[in-house]
Amino acid sequence: MNRLTRHYHNTVVFSLLAVLLAGCDSAPPESTEQVLSWPQIEQRAHGQTVHMVMWRGNAAINRYMENFVAPDLKQRHDIDLKIAGGQGSDLVALLMAELETGVSPGQFDLVWINGETFYQLRKIKALYGPFTDSLPNAAYVDFANPFIGIDFQQTLDGYEMPWGSVQMILIYDTARIAQPPRTPAQLADWIKNHPGRFTLDTGFTGMTMLKNLLYAFSDNPDELHGAFDENVYQRLSGRLWQYLHELKPYLWRQGQNFPVGTAELHQLFINGEIDFTLSMNDSEVDNKILQGVFPKTARAYALDTGTIRNSHYLGIPRNSAHPEAAKVVIDFLVSPAAQLEKMQPAVWGDGTVLASERLPPPWLNRFLASSERLHAPSRQALEKMALMEPAPDYMLRLFEDFRREMLD
Repeated sequence: MNRLTRHYHNTVVFSLLAVLLAGCDSAPPESTEQVLSWPQIEQRAHGQTVHMVMWRGNAAINRYMENFVAPDLKQRHDIDLKIAGGQGSDLVALLMAELETGVSPGQFDLVWINGETFYQLRKIKALYGPFTDSLPNAAYVDFANPFIGIDFQQTLDGYEMPWGSVQMILIYDTARIAQPPRTPAQLADWIKNHPGRFTLDTGFTGMTMLKNLLYAFSDNPDELHGAFDENVYQRLSGRLWQYLHELKPYLWRQGQNFPVGTAELHQLFINGEIDFTLSMNDSEVDNKILQGVFPKTARAYALDTGTIRNSHYLGIPRNSAHPEAAKVVIDFLVSPAAQLEKMQPAVWGDGTVLASERLPPPWLNRFLASSERLHAPSRQALEKMALMEPAPDYMLRLFEDFRREMLD
């Protein structure tokens, strides 16, 4: 498979889940890491090729990986990093097919994952580990932070390493909008008063926006914490669909079509067809302005009712050809040098997963002196409105139900 699609195919997701849940008891055991010292791991990694699969929908991220990460790995360890595009249910389907047919080694050594993908891969025991304790730079990772050490209400158990931390924001143009709506009720009023000027995508970011609304419509935010609750989902999603059904005639193209991902959503915003776009990277507005993609008058904010904050992670498939080399790559990606570089708004703007108090003084000073974004609230300000990711089932159900409620 040369290219995996960005958006999720909901029918595939749920057919997969049926197989996963039916067969998880008979699945082979998860791998157990061979105990090697870090110098031994580096020795085995030297000169290897690591095949990584990740989302390729952002040019800035691609440049970071190709122009900063790959050359450094080649110079330090003679590791060749080869990157393919893909994520989500397609990745789960591929790895499940490989494991079921006994393909070993598999196509990939390293995967960029989180949330429901991590949940599905753990169900089919497709991940190598636990491995994170063996990485030297794991000592700097802020595992105690629940937004980093917990993935969609799931413990990491050493099977994925935190890589970056972000919070959902809305982006608008101050040249078009003086005061953006701050609550779901205000947003509904704005949409009705400006028909055709708002929409959301049908991918990960759009479904995360729906989870923000589930929180806003909840009687108590704690009811979305912990394991999936069918009664909670039915009650809150009922309020959500009522809200969206009332808005559908006022959405872009009367809600008959939706962009499939944020790339298309951003393009509609850039073209002036809509007045808002969404992002799961709270620094993306600065990044896009510095690239000359968004207008200099673009700004980002979070709803007063809160927005989802989560982290993304790195995992190793159980049938990886080069797990030691994959660990060396991951250790570099969470190093202070690599984390500081990708924090820069001009590079990626991705939030660090490192705990500042654990960093050696020279690195701490560099992080403190790093450039701050200018067009979005500070991460400290946004954190006051941060919401925890609900269990993966909420996202999976929203993908399926959005199709039935809004697309059919």
